[in-house]
Amino acid sequence: MGRLIYSMMTTLDGYVEDEQGDFGWGVPEDEELHRYAEEITRSVRTYLYGRRMYETMVFWETAHDLPDAPPFVVEFAKTWQAADKIVYSRTLETVSSERTRLVREFDPAAVRELKGHDGDLTVDGPELAAAALRAGLVDEVGPIVLPVVVGGGKPFLPPGLRLLLELADERRFAKGAVHLRYRVQA
Repeated sequence: MGRLIYSMMTTLDGYVEDEQGDFGWGVPEDEELHRYAEEITRSVRTYLYGRRMYETMVFWETAHDLPDAPPFVVEFAKTWQAADKIVYSRTLETVSSERTRLVREFDPAAVRELKGHDGDLTVDGPELAAAALRAGLVDEVGPIVLPVVVGGGKPFLPPGLRLLLELADERRFAKGAVHLRYRVQA
C-alpha cells in the first residue's frame, strides 16, 4: 500500500510563496538538498498536481537536455519523468509531459484507490494538498524549511486545519535547510 506524502519547500514562517507569488527563494543553489530531494522521490509512483504546480514542475520533462545541466539535475529529471502525473485543473487545456493525465475534479475516493497500490504518491501544491488533508488522505507531512522569512504569502498548511503528527525523521543540510517528516496520526 502506498503513502500519500505532502512535502514542499517552505519559509521558516510557513509560506510556499511570498505575497507577490514568488518562490525563487525556494530554489536554492544547494546540490546536497537537490540530491536529497531526488533520493526521497525515488519511491514516488504518482505525483498529484494542481495546475500551477504542474506548470512549474513540467520543467523536469526536458531538464535533462539542458547543455550545462549538472548530473544531479539530470538524475532528478529522469526520476520525475519515470513517475506518473495527474494534474487536477478546470482551466488547463492540455498537458505537455509524458505519463501525465488531466483530471477536472479532485476525487478523494479515486485517490484512496491509488493509495491501495504499491508505490508512494505525492500531493504537490498547497491548495490541492489542503483538499487531500481535509479528506484525511495524507499519510505524511514533510516541510523542507529554508532559512528565509518572507512575512506573508501562500501558507504551506491551510487555515483551520488540525492534525496530530508524530515526528518520523529529520534531516539538516549544510546551507541551513531542514527537512521534517511527520506521520499523520489523526
